[in-house]
Amino acid sequence: MSNTQTASPLLVLASASPRRADLLRKAGVSFEVICPEVEEAHDASMTPEELTVENAKRKALAGSAMCPGRLVLGADTLVYVDGEPLAKPADMDEALRMVRQLSGRSHEVCTGVVLARDGALIEKFHVITHVTFKPLSDTAIRDYHNLVNPLDKAGAYGIQAHTDMLLERMEGSFSNVVGLPVERLMQVLEGHSIA
Repeated sequence: MSNTQTASPLLVLASASPRRADLLRKAGVSFEVICPEVEEAHDASMTPEELTVENAKRKALAGSAMCPGRLVLGADTLVYVDGEPLAKPADMDEALRMVRQLSGRSHEVCTGVVLARDGALIEKFHVITHVTFKPLSDTAIRDYHNLVNPLDKAGAYGIQAHTDMLLERMEGSFSNVVGLPVERLMQVLEGHSIA
């Protein structure tokens, strides 16, 4: 009798983010990807922790409705400066303004993570990383944006590419800034016999 498993992976990633999928692959997690349609919350009265966890919950619960019996992972990442969330920029002008706002300053990156199964919330947590950018001229920002597409990234930057152009220092999880706090997630998944 063969022990080879042909069943679907136990974990489902409810995210269209190629960066989250890449982080999970590098961590050695077996998973499949779905992209549920959800309306994200944009509530200025919520803290970064509350807002990212709420949006992660919406993704995980919608995903769990599509995949009965499976553990579904939802995540949401936002960049915050002065308590103001910076989502994905609408165009290159907004991308320039966002990174200009981060130039020479510290900001927070918060990722909310939720695991759900069969419409029930199984686990939720958030991770915050403190990031400080070098002082950047508009020319330096445009040079960076010529190398890294900012339009699909919260805060108009991707820390995993050409990091030296932006980063002065970081306190906390690097993978969290990329979009998924892998260190914490792996601890949680181990508790569910996934990792």
